[in-house]
Amino acid sequence: MTRDNWGWKARIGMFIVASEPVPEAEWWAMMPSGVSVHAARVTAPTPWARWLDSGQAVELEDDIERGARQFAKMQLSAVVMGHSSSSIVGGKGWDDAVVSRLSAVVAPGTIVTTNGLDCQAALQACGVKQPFLVFPAWFGDATLDKGIAYFTEHGFSPSGHMRFDPGRNWRDVPPNQLYPQGMPFEQDIEALYRQIRTSCPAEADGVLIVGTGFRCVGILQDLEQDLRRPVISANQASLWHCLQQSGVKAQVSGYGNLFAI
Repeated sequence: MTRDNWGWKARIGMFIVASEPVPEAEWWAMMPSGVSVHAARVTAPTPWARWLDSGQAVELEDDIERGARQFAKMQLSAVVMGHSSSSIVGGKGWDDAVVSRLSAVVAPGTIVTTNGLDCQAALQACGVKQPFLVFPAWFGDATLDKGIAYFTEHGFSPSGHMRFDPGRNWRDVPPNQLYPQGMPFEQDIEALYRQIRTSCPAEADGVLIVGTGFRCVGILQDLEQDLRRPVISANQASLWHCLQQSGVKAQVSGYGNLFAI
């Protein structure tokens, strides 16, 4: 019988940016047999759930509400808000508020998580306390600062950070114009590999590559071998965490040591 990618062990629903090609490609590359991913595409502004005036709860954007109601009919094991920027911009408490709100919409018993929670869980599982944070080129200064603050507020002590330099063809394009001008389809992971290997400080006990649209899973294992410390990416962390929480014990090789935990 030919493999048909049917999710008989687990089916995972993922919210992703509407025009984003990377998350599904990376998930399918890493996906163990018997697990499937199903995407709902989102055009809403960041973050994908708005804080209410009370500051204690969030209201889902229309795209998320609609997608969640569709997911509720799909017998999913887990649903993930696959958007690093929403967790970062939402700030402390946003992830938990989203999990609470989404859990009321999807089917009872469905695991709900966010990329922020997934990255935190992956760092903790690997024993990383002083991560070197790697951000995509399209993160502006304000988002980059919020990213550093996000992980600091959640108990980590970043040892340093870098924003990927996309090269001279893109260097004069403002960060907020890189996406509209097509950079997600022209990402150079060899250059990313070299920049991380060169820039990672000695005091870092691990590396976290932030951004579900940031193409990078193809270099995780090579970086771990060269740097001799854990290297975690946003999509890798979310897939690993969803598998863990769904009770799927599957072997995933070639994409970092996180999957061996």
